[in-house]
Amino acid sequence: MTNLPPLILTLRLDETSFAFFNTLRKKHFPPDLNFIDAHLTLFHHLPNKTEVHAQLRDITTRQPAMTLEVTGLMKLGRGVAFRIGSPELTGLQTHLKSQFREWLTPQDGQAFRPHITVQNKVSPATANALYDELTTSFAPFAVQGTGLSLWEYLGGPWRKVVDFGFDG
Repeated sequence: MTNLPPLILTLRLDETSFAFFNTLRKKHFPPDLNFIDAHLTLFHHLPNKTEVHAQLRDITTRQPAMTLEVTGLMKLGRGVAFRIGSPELTGLQTHLKSQFREWLTPQDGQAFRPHITVQNKVSPATANALYDELTTSFAPFAVQGTGLSLWEYLGGPWRKVVDFGFDG
């Protein structure tokens, strides 16, 4: 049997919001290290099993689109992210965590802190400059979570496996 790459689960955003975050990521993330578009990760390492697909398909058929609040910026030390607040998203992630409990890595077992990274792997000075720049004009705003995306982790790049729309 071939070893399949692990899966990463992300939240899909509405097109306008995705474009906003992805434009910032392309502008501020080092191009030689930016293997993927902007994303909000729910789980970093799930097994590549049909059971994962089946559970996600079942959950998303009952889950309606959700409104998320972009509440502020986060310093990552060597990068910057937008902090996301949503009781509904946290509830979904908690439910999925209980479904995937037997497969969770220590990283995925930690407290959920939803965010979208637009810069990483730069010097602290460069990160602080972007944080200061974005903070001066920041006002909270809402985005829509429209579904889930499942990816295979290929040791740097990711390959999309399937999108699940929220149909509830």
